[in-house]
Amino acid sequence: MAKTKELSKDTRNKIVDLHQAGKTESAIGKQLGVKKSTVGAIIRKWKTYKTIDNLPRSGAPRKISPRGVKMITRTVSKNPRTTRGDLVNDLQRAGTKVTKATISNTLHCQGLKSYNARCVPLLKPVHVWAHLKFAREHLDNPEEDWENVIWSDETKIELFGKNSTCRVWRRKNAELHPKNTIPTVKHGGGNIMLWGCFSAKGPGQLIHVKERMNGAMYHEILNKNLLPSARALKMKRGWVFQHDNDPKHTARAMKEWLREKHFKVLEWPSQSPDLNPIENLWRELKIRVAQRQPQNITALEEICMEEWAKLPATVYKNLVVTYRKRLTSVIANKGYITKY
Repeated sequence: MAKTKELSKDTRNKIVDLHQAGKTESAIGKQLGVKKSTVGAIIRKWKTYKTIDNLPRSGAPRKISPRGVKMITRTVSKNPRTTRGDLVNDLQRAGTKVTKATISNTLHCQGLKSYNARCVPLLKPVHVWAHLKFAREHLDNPEEDWENVIWSDETKIELFGKNSTCRVWRRKNAELHPKNTIPTVKHGGGNIMLWGCFSAKGPGQLIHVKERMNGAMYHEILNKNLLPSARALKMKRGWVFQHDNDPKHTARAMKEWLREKHFKVLEWPSQSPDLNPIENLWRELKIRVAQRQPQNITALEEICMEEWAKLPATVYKNLVVTYRKRLTSVIANKGYITKY
């Protein structure tokens, strides 16, 4: 039976007043639009306890003792991958028989809920140390320093597949209606590789890399697009270029070319995508592209270029002016991956 809505305090007071005025339970129910049984229950409570307020309810006794709650909470805190079945077995060995649903409810009351584990880069101790070192060294950099950086990266965008994710409003059992589904094909249906850059002032060049990216290709991309991007963005003298530690980026020939061009390069810790704000830009671009549902590679490239140019200026600005928060998060997380 569905739970009925509780009567307001005002309605319960009226029931008691009408009862004291001599009206019958049936008459009161008809006048106020309340069931006769409900009227009777409220009058009996008032006669017995002289109150119309809700009384304390005892409820069913807890299946897991406070000691058992501490035990399972401590277990999942030490090993978050512990299953509910493991916890059921642990409690059974301790003499308490419960269901998996009871385990879930108990952990929910302790502020613990089951989520899908996030996939993050594998961090070795040397990566953690470098991550933390970078954050501490640059924590007090003025905002103007970050505004004078050109951030860059490459990304792959698939025509169909994991990039094409979105939420839909639908009715129950309508999950397979064409309007509520995302078409997929084997092997993703093709993809394109993009190189892009941006600064707090806006987007730089976005390039479709049509051949396999290698050192020579990367050199050509920077040679043709980095300086024009800096000019279009009206970067101040002494602007800084950021790219990660991909072998193509750190090759000797690439380093020599950057020195010859007198480009300042931001020293970058390995395995730290959360420190590069362009990752957030790629995520936003992929969402916008997926919403337009391109049907072929040509359309995919055109839509990527259009959506890149349409991203609001505030997006670029906000990613940079809040950069100190990223560094603070890295320090708070002791060098490990953060929410960014």
